[in-house]
Amino acid sequence: MTSESITASWVTPSTRPELIESLVSGVDRYNPSNVSILEDYLYHQIRSQEYDCLANLAILKLYQFNPDLYNPDVVINILIKSLTSSPFPDFNLCISLLDDRPQTAHLDEPDPLPQLLPILTNLHSLLHQCRFPAFWALYQSDDLQSLRDNYTVEVVGFEDSVREVAVRAVQSAFTRITSARVSSYLNLPDGSELEDYISKFGWTLDSASSVISIPPNVDNKIESTVVQENIKLPQLAKIIEHTAVTV
Repeated sequence: MTSESITASWVTPSTRPELIESLVSGVDRYNPSNVSILEDYLYHQIRSQEYDCLANLAILKLYQFNPDLYNPDVVINILIKSLTSSPFPDFNLCISLLDDRPQTAHLDEPDPLPQLLPILTNLHSLLHQCRFPAFWALYQSDDLQSLRDNYTVEVVGFEDSVREVAVRAVQSAFTRITSARVSSYLNLPDGSELEDYISKFGWTLDSASSVISIPPNVDNKIESTVVQENIKLPQLAKIIEHTAVTV
């Protein structure tokens, strides 16, 4: 997939309904009466494994302009969806709209966002740095039980979306990699389950050496580059003259 097609799918996902397109692309994106439509669309994304960053950013912008609309659960779900867009900057774009925290006096319960925001930021950093084993260790820790039970359990395919981040990183950096290492990146047991999973991407496992081969692509191809510089005689004379003076 080219950078142009990636950008186009980010700006206008193929799964975006016409109604949402009209809201996101027009002046109605700032109409507070449409926030419930955008929130419903977010929960559709959560249930269907779809993703529309611009529509979700529109919700956060409406919360900025209309603090009384603020719903912390919606914000948390937006951040969780944007986690798995790494290495793209969606998570940071969402965070940038949370700088001015809205007043939460209208909430019936304590706002969970201040407690969860550092955790989500840490998870994002681990994914962005390709520290996948550390991500899984933190995500599956007892400290994040509440996040799993109350939020990510509702996000269909969340763990598979995290694995797709790891797959993109491996495909970009390796032509050969051990199955044990890939197993730790994907949080899948090294064996038939892992082999079935990687076969979807055209990767092959040599059972004798436990090495996975990854087909060449534009990112992992190793190509030698010859750099040739041409220095004309007058330029060389100036260099020699300058060297002689300084010495």
